[in-house]
Amino acid sequence: MYRSSVRAAAGLIAMLALVLLVAACGGNGGSSTSASTAGGGTTTTSGGGSGEVGQPVTAPPDNAKSGGTLTVLSAGDVDYIDPGLAYYSFSYQALQPTLAPLYSYAPGDPSTPMPILADGDPQISNDGKTITVKIKTGFKFSPPVDRAVTSKDVKYAMERAFTKQVPNGYMSAYFGNIEGVKAFQDGKAKDVSGIETPDDQTIVFKLTRGGPVVGALVLPVTSPVPEEYAKKYDAQNPSTYGQHQVSAGPYMLESYKPTRSITLVRNPSWDKDATGDPRPAYLDRVEFQEGNEDPNVASRRILDGESLVSGDFPPPPALVKSTVQGAKKDQIQFNPGAGTRWVSMNTQMKPFDDVNVRKAVLAVFDRNAMRLTRGGPLIGDIATHMLYPGVPGFEEAGGMKGPGNDFLANPSGDPQLAADYMKKAGFADGKYSGPPILMVADNSGVGAQGALVAQQQFEKLGFKVTLRQVTHDTMYTKYCNVPKANVQVCPNVGWIRDFADPQPVLDPTFNGKNIVPQNNSNWPQLDDPQINAAMDKAEQITDPGERAKAWADIDKMITAQAPLVPWLWDKFPTIQSANVAGVNALWNEGSYDLAYTSLK
Repeated sequence: MYRSSVRAAAGLIAMLALVLLVAACGGNGGSSTSASTAGGGTTTTSGGGSGEVGQPVTAPPDNAKSGGTLTVLSAGDVDYIDPGLAYYSFSYQALQPTLAPLYSYAPGDPSTPMPILADGDPQISNDGKTITVKIKTGFKFSPPVDRAVTSKDVKYAMERAFTKQVPNGYMSAYFGNIEGVKAFQDGKAKDVSGIETPDDQTIVFKLTRGGPVVGALVLPVTSPVPEEYAKKYDAQNPSTYGQHQVSAGPYMLESYKPTRSITLVRNPSWDKDATGDPRPAYLDRVEFQEGNEDPNVASRRILDGESLVSGDFPPPPALVKSTVQGAKKDQIQFNPGAGTRWVSMNTQMKPFDDVNVRKAVLAVFDRNAMRLTRGGPLIGDIATHMLYPGVPGFEEAGGMKGPGNDFLANPSGDPQLAADYMKKAGFADGKYSGPPILMVADNSGVGAQGALVAQQQFEKLGFKVTLRQVTHDTMYTKYCNVPKANVQVCPNVGWIRDFADPQPVLDPTFNGKNIVPQNNSNWPQLDDPQINAAMDKAEQITDPGERAKAWADIDKMITAQAPLVPWLWDKFPTIQSANVAGVNALWNEGSYDLAYTSLK
C-alpha cells in the first residue's frame, strides 16, 4: 500500500490548527508559542496480552531481549531505497529504522508525533509563518561519514527532494508553502531561502501561508542527508544516493540487492543514551528476503519457522481463517486504521474521461467479491467513500454508510443501474464498445486474485481488458505512478495517511496540482477546478470541527466524481513466528516496527 494512510488526530490537528490559527490572527512574528507533541518513547498497547485473537501489539514486552537476527519475507521490493523518494508502506518499514526524522509516531499512537531528531516541540511564531525546530546534539551519521548531524543536513535532505534528480511524491503537497521553493526549482536560487539554519542545532521554516508543514515533519524527507557525501550521487539523474546512503538512526543499510534482499545492521555511530532516541532497537540484524511470490508458502514458513515476520503481503484468506481458529492464533494480528484500497481509473484517458462511464463501473462492481479475495469481513469493511474510519471528517462525510451515492449503494453491484449510466455516456445498449483498456496489476498473492476479480467487473460492462501483471513495486514505480505510461486501470492501489489529518488522505491523491511525472499518487489524475479550489481553502481552516467538515465536503465532491472504486477500509493482517515479539506500527498499516520488535 502507498502512503497516506500510513500513514482521529486530536494531537496533530491541534498542532496544525495552531499553525493556521496564528496565521489567521496576524501579528509581528516576534514572539512564539509551542505546538504540543509527545515527548517520550512510551507506547501504548492495543489488545496486546489481552487474550483477544488478532489484536495488534503496540509495545514491546517488559522483558524484551536484545540481539539476534530477524528475517522479513516479502513478495516484492521497496519502491525506492532513497529516503527522499520512498513513498510505499513497505519502504517505510524497511527504511524507518535507519532514519532520524525530526518527528515520528510511537507504534500504538498514530496521532501524536514524538521527537526523534528534534529536541522538543516546534516553535511557531505569532503570525504562523515561521516554524522553528531545535535538534539534538547526540546524533551521528554512520560510516564513512561518521560525524555529528547538524541542521544543515536536514535542510539539504529537504532541498534535494525538490529537484528533478529526486522526484519526491509529496513535497509540493506538504512543503510547497515554504518561501523560495519555486525559485529553487526554476534554477534561480542556489537553495530554498525559506529553510534557514542559523546555527547547527536550529532549523527555521519560513512560510508564504499556513499549511500542513508542521504535521509533515514526521516524514522521511526530514531525516538528515550529508551534502558533502551525497552531492556526487545527487548530481546523477536519477540520484543514486539510495544505494550508498548513510544512516542517522539505530540501523544502517549494509546491502541492497534490488528485487532480492535488503540487509540492515546496527549503526555503530548511534548511541541511544546520547541521542535520546525513544526507539529501543533490540535486534542486531534485519534481513529482508524478497521474491516470495507464493504467499501460502511464505506464510506457512513464517508460522512454522523461527525469527520470521511478514512484510509486504497479507496471508491468504484460507490461512487467515485457519490461523485464527487454530493453535497459532497468537501469531496473527489485524491492524485497524490500515488505510483504504481502491481500483483507480485514469480520468484523463478515454473512456474514463466520462463521469458516467466511471459511475457505471462503480455501480456494477462487486466490492464484496473483491473483499473475499483478502479474507472477507475479518480483514475490513466495504468502503463507501474516500476518507476511512479514524480520520477526522469520516463521520461528517457519511461514516460507514457514506454520502448516499446510488452507484455505491449495492456492495454486490447493480447491473441495471450500471447499464443506465452507460447509456447516459452514449452507449445505447448499456455496454462498452470501444477498444481494449490497459490494466496493470500485481502478479502474485491476493493482489493478483483481486486483479482478476476487477477484470471480471469491467467485462460485465463489455470492456475488453488487456491485463499486464507485474511485481507490486514495479506496478507502482513503472506504471501506475507514471502518467506517461498511459495505464487506464490500476486495481491494486491503496492509501494510508502520511500524518493524522484528513488533508493527507485527499490532497496528494485527488488534487490536480499534485499530478507529477514520476512518483505520482493522484492515480486517477483527477484535476477538477472546484475540488482543487476547495482544497486550497480547506488547507487553511483553523477550527478542528470546521476543518473536518470542510474536508468531509471535499470527500463528497470527490466521491461524486467516481474517479475510482473504493472497496475496502483495511485491517491489514500480519503474521510472525512463535519466537518473535512483534510490535505493530499502527501509523504504517500495522507493519512490524523493526526498531521496537525483538526475539523471545
